[in-house]
Amino acid sequence: MNRSDFPILNQQVHGKPLVYFDNAATSQKPQCVIDAISEAYSTWNANIHRGTHHLSQVATAKHEEARTILANMIGAKSSKEVLFTRGTTEGLNMLAFSFGEAFIRSGDEITVSAMEHHSNIVPWQMLCQRKNAVLRVIPLRDDLTLDLAAYEHLLSPRTKLVSIAHVSNVLGIINPVEEIIRLAHAHNVPVCVDGAQSAPHLPVNVQALDCDFFVCSGHKMYAPTGIGLLYGKEQWLNQLPPYQGGGEMIQHVSWEGTTYNELPYRFEAGTPDYVGSYAWGVAAQYMQQCGIETIAAHEKQLIAYAEQQLNALAAELSSQISRIAIYAAGQKKAGVLSFNIYDAAGNLIHPFDLGTLLDQLGVAVRIGHHCAEPLITHLQVPGTIRISFGLYNTTDEVDLLIAALKRAIQILV
Repeated sequence: MNRSDFPILNQQVHGKPLVYFDNAATSQKPQCVIDAISEAYSTWNANIHRGTHHLSQVATAKHEEARTILANMIGAKSSKEVLFTRGTTEGLNMLAFSFGEAFIRSGDEITVSAMEHHSNIVPWQMLCQRKNAVLRVIPLRDDLTLDLAAYEHLLSPRTKLVSIAHVSNVLGIINPVEEIIRLAHAHNVPVCVDGAQSAPHLPVNVQALDCDFFVCSGHKMYAPTGIGLLYGKEQWLNQLPPYQGGGEMIQHVSWEGTTYNELPYRFEAGTPDYVGSYAWGVAAQYMQQCGIETIAAHEKQLIAYAEQQLNALAAELSSQISRIAIYAAGQKKAGVLSFNIYDAAGNLIHPFDLGTLLDQLGVAVRIGHHCAEPLITHLQVPGTIRISFGLYNTTDEVDLLIAALKRAIQILV
């Protein structure tokens, strides 16, 4: 893992070296991915599939090779089980529409958790409104982990699908998806795993998990924006109607009717982002060269070190602040750490104020509700300060964050 592979990190912000701790929103791109995009547009750009000329055949091969690379990366049985999307959000919307059309009727139930991103809430709410179905929510325990006993009681003959975050984008908690899937399958209920925050940080094997669907985004995995995937077991995908109509997803079209293409193309209407898919394949190979397990271990160390240093800062500034609240402290986490700081009187120092000052000191963090308002409401705060790690982050950068926080606190209190 080499920071010099990421040219954007070699700059200053407001006269300070850039410390980029906003990887849960989007990761930076290594030079090999930037070069791949340039290569595609410079040497083989052409619309894919059905083209008989050389450039089209090269572009088609690059696109399908990327599908195979990503299928292997997540452990899919076949590349036809990997559908390209614009990202996790579109993958979940695609599933909500197609699964809903095929299987959801009035009174049916869909189960999500209290820590979901809006992308894994709103599409299901929209489906429930269309079909007069019911959205059930797995509650949280006091330690902010999922209440699996309550979850088990939610499962019933009315439950048609469970959709669950593998890793919380606010808390960083790694959810016990294997157990969640096992319990759902005992009731013959399929499970979708939102892997937006797990695929960049942890080894993923969809067959080992036995999930029925899995979604993730390239831009959080060192690839370009606007590309993602929806994995589905072949037996499920074959039962779902297309999400969109148009070119590529058809087999034959006449005024009398249309027959649809085979997997995976039936779900990929129109010209796909073949440059994005190719560059994602390059990014996936880069991650594999770094070692997914190595990345996971490195980021686990960073989270532990950050928690330790935040606690040390709270002790050092005990006359100025009453506490630093680290959410889900000590829990099994990946990639993400959220916290808030309270002044000596016990009042919250607003995350926006701290985030603004941190930016002036060269440290990029994310503040707010992180597209997870129900969870933030549960925490009874207006938002959190979220630091999120990538493979290029270091303990030295954590030290710069701590120094910047110390200065910001001294300004604000």
